[in-house]
Amino acid sequence: MSQVDEVITLQIKPRETEAVLLQIPVEAMRSLEEVATSRDMSVDALLKFYIGQGLRQDAAKLFSDRLLEKTFATTSTVLARHIDSKEEISTILQEIQAEVIR
Repeated sequence: MSQVDEVITLQIKPRETEAVLLQIPVEAMRSLEEVATSRDMSVDALLKFYIGQGLRQDAAKLFSDRLLEKTFATTSTVLARHIDSKEEISTILQEIQAEVIR
């Protein structure tokens, strides 16, 4: 049996950055330092991690909200082509919305 040695090279492209000055309460800064130390990270790296994590969550929610909004608009248009009653369409959309929220 022959073994193939494969070399994988990871190339990281540096991204443009911007310096930001933040006023952080002393107690919060102490907590950040403690958490950073426990994770073997710098406070700077921990803050970038937290910002990135929160940003990804918020961006995903924005995308989801836009998709849901577009889906409801499309659904309403399609239902209007097949159902004459605006009340019935409204009831169906409310039922769909209740199911999605659940």
